[in-house]
Amino acid sequence: MSIQVNRLGDPAVRAFVAAVNSHDRAAFEALLAPGATMSDDGSERDIADWTEREIFSSNGHMDVESESDAGRTLLVSYRNDTWGEMRTKWRFSVDDAGRITHFETGQA
Repeated sequence: MSIQVNRLGDPAVRAFVAAVNSHDRAAFEALLAPGATMSDDGSERDIADWTEREIFSSNGHMDVESESDAGRTLLVSYRNDTWGEMRTKWRFSVDDAGRITHFETGQA
C-alpha cells in the first residue's frame, strides 16, 4: 500500500516525488538548491546526468511505501523503463529555504 503523494510530511520531498511522477523537469530542477548533490548506492553521481538517465528519459516513478525522519527518508517502490521495479530507500537534506541540497538513493 502506497502513501498518497499529497500526504507526505515534508513539503520539499512531497514536491520532489510529485515532480518525478509527473516527469516535470522544470519543477524538479526548481526544487534543487544551487550546487545540490546526490548519490546512488553510496557513490556520488552527477545530478543532471543521473536524473536524465534514471528518471526523465526512462519514465521513473516513485510509489512511497513509508516515510520516517519527519518525511525526509522514504522507502519507495521505484520503477523505470531501464531497470523495472525495485525497492529503494531515499534520504533528503533540505535547506532553510525549503530546497533540496542533497539526496541519496539505493536499494533497500
